[in-house]
Amino acid sequence: MMEHYSVLLNETIELLNVRPDGIYIDGTLGRGGHSSLLASKLTTGHLYGIDQDEQALLESSEVLKPYGDRVTLIRGNFREMKALLEAYGVEKADGIMMDLGVSSPQFDDPERGFSYRFDARLDMRMDQSQKLDAWTVVNTYSAEALREILWKYGEERNAPRIANAIVRARQEHPVDTTYQLNEVIRSALPDKVLRKKGHPAKQTYQALRIEVNDELNSLRAGLEEAVSMLAVGGRLAVITFHSLEDRMVKSLFRDLTTAPFVEPKLPVRASQMEQASFSAITGKPVTASEEELEANHRSHSAKLRVIERIREDR
Repeated sequence: MMEHYSVLLNETIELLNVRPDGIYIDGTLGRGGHSSLLASKLTTGHLYGIDQDEQALLESSEVLKPYGDRVTLIRGNFREMKALLEAYGVEKADGIMMDLGVSSPQFDDPERGFSYRFDARLDMRMDQSQKLDAWTVVNTYSAEALREILWKYGEERNAPRIANAIVRARQEHPVDTTYQLNEVIRSALPDKVLRKKGHPAKQTYQALRIEVNDELNSLRAGLEEAVSMLAVGGRLAVITFHSLEDRMVKSLFRDLTTAPFVEPKLPVRASQMEQASFSAITGKPVTASEEELEANHRSHSAKLRVIERIREDR
């Protein structure tokens, strides 16, 4: 197992502007790297860590042991953040962070079937109690459905070729493993594509993972939950790893930090104009330093965006 790095760790915690007595939520606990640094800054405050991966909860519980009763771990999906926290009597938070996508330990565990680098049964479930897995998608979805997923979630230009190749291959034998899928993808692609830098299966795997875990719908719902829970002065920090996630976060944050348009000719005083409830803490997304890029390849695509609630919604 490779060493686990928490992407944009110091930048995230610094921009959250942690108060020692505040209430904080880590919507994607992972192995507890971000939570550990945040918890170290609390005195009378409390951190609630959420994750749907049971293994992640087990491992992070060890990392967070030094902080004792300052930390509560919860199994669940951040798309249900409000309901999960209501069970603990928490309605508002002073800061919420979300580190999206698959954690390095999930990628690096061959048993989880997330990576084209290891031969394993196709799986890709973040929550291993759910029924839908990558094997089911690859072996039961129609060619049309596969094409749509690969194009929509993977932005894969060769989606029709790959989808048709998968359907042809599984007519002979189910596509059971990651290496089998890799070979099917390679067989579908022209030489000029195969000669390009990077693994030819990368975008297909991203698309399958997003479909299996319903990641974009979860993100949309989770962002809405997080925004609604922020107290005035509270900040939301989100780390994305691909363009689909980042576009969604960027669009929402832009909408939240922009005041409603008022026709200039209308006789409305400035004091009567509705103001935005949030302000942008990061104008442009924060990206990894050169030092971090050298230590952790995964940080190359990471983008951190942060907003702060400055007033209650009207």
